[in-house]
Amino acid sequence: MSLLIQDPAVTEQAAEQLQEEKTLSFLELILNGGIAGTIVIAILFVLLIVAVYIYFERTFAIKSASKTDKNFMNQIKDNVMNGNIEAAKIRCAQEDSPVARLTAKGISRIGSPLEDINTAIENAGKLEVYKLEKNVSILATIAGAGPMIGFLGTVIGMVLAFHELATSSGQAEMGSLAEGIYIAMTTTVAGLIVGIVAYIGYNHLVVKTDKVVHQMEATAVDFLDLLNEPA
Repeated sequence: MSLLIQDPAVTEQAAEQLQEEKTLSFLELILNGGIAGTIVIAILFVLLIVAVYIYFERTFAIKSASKTDKNFMNQIKDNVMNGNIEAAKIRCAQEDSPVARLTAKGISRIGSPLEDINTAIENAGKLEVYKLEKNVSILATIAGAGPMIGFLGTVIGMVLAFHELATSSGQAEMGSLAEGIYIAMTTTVAGLIVGIVAYIGYNHLVVKTDKVVHQMEATAVDFLDLLNEPA
């Protein structure tokens, strides 16, 4: 009886070749996913680019809106108390921020009833909030639609895989069937990635926007208290 002795180097080389055969890059998954899978991945890629662009564009815009001189309200208070309304308006024009524009709106209504001034400031505040939240709703939509589009791609891939199984009278190779299934699952992975990125970005922008809104509210209260101070 003879014993079969295998060379360890040959065995290791065969194992490496088998590992290389099982390895599949993400790009290959996209290209091998069929027309439907490729289209879904392309749509998700575009949504990801849009989400990233909106996030950074809004982040820089909100950061710029939150910058205000700490002595701004003190300077406005001194000018208003001294009756120098024009100087207060000029100071507001020099400060490019929602807080300055709200204050300028209130200054322009000095002499009107306090209720009218408050209403004018509230309306100006709504407009500033609308500017801050520009396109943020698109980010929320992408956060919800991304996983759904990815799941749609998976369902389409599963339907095609089982259709192939049905048309082959149950004689389809399990390897080919399994390959079609895990290729289809890549769209779900891509959709979840897009959804997670957009969801995190959306919530971060909401938090930063709320901080600016609270800053505007505090400024509006300070300005109204200034008008209520006795002469």
